[in-house]
Amino acid sequence: MKVLVKADILGRNENAAAENAALLARHGIYALNLLGSPGAGKTTLLEKTLAALGGELRTAVVEGDLFTDKDAARIERCGAPVVQINTSGGCHLDAAMVAAALARLDLTQLDLIVIENVGNLVCPAEFALGEDAKAVVLSVTEGDDKPLKYPLIFKESAAALLNKCDLLPYTDFDMDAARRDIEALHPGIAVLPVSARTEDGMAQWLAWLRAAVAAKREGGAR
Repeated sequence: MKVLVKADILGRNENAAAENAALLARHGIYALNLLGSPGAGKTTLLEKTLAALGGELRTAVVEGDLFTDKDAARIERCGAPVVQINTSGGCHLDAAMVAAALARLDLTQLDLIVIENVGNLVCPAEFALGEDAKAVVLSVTEGDDKPLKYPLIFKESAAALLNKCDLLPYTDFDMDAARRDIEALHPGIAVLPVSARTEDGMAQWLAWLRAAVAAKREGGAR
């Protein structure tokens, strides 16, 4: 019975995600589901991304958190439209929540929507939101063993950002081992070492994102 209940929940979510995807496709908007653990640096990465692309891509953010609007307030200061979703303890966003958020945005004025999911390496990977792609942020302070411990999120993501590389000298993180494990889980994934704080590696990430948005505009989402 538990399996049937989960199948029903995921089935209803898939239907809602398909509706979101169709809505975004009609407007030519690229949607990215940004995933990662609490403290991985997702919001800082997003702040730096918005600062770099602000004059180039019309971007909005859907901000998912269990409680508070602290991250949404940070994004709002970047000048991007932002919609806060509080899950009140839920470990992930679902497609219905995102549909409600999309209804609060002017989709005619956007090129890119970034959905910053709840900090979690497990549940968010299972729930499609109608996005074009997922990107996972893993900080070097979390350890290079995490890809094999939490494989689904890396299998589902089109890009893996290995963040906080400025702290590498102070950790035992093995960059080569992490890259090998991630690429073994998902051949073809973009593995991008970055430091959102110092902005090292950001050029590669921004190039990846620009290419994804351009592909959606041309009718072939990445």
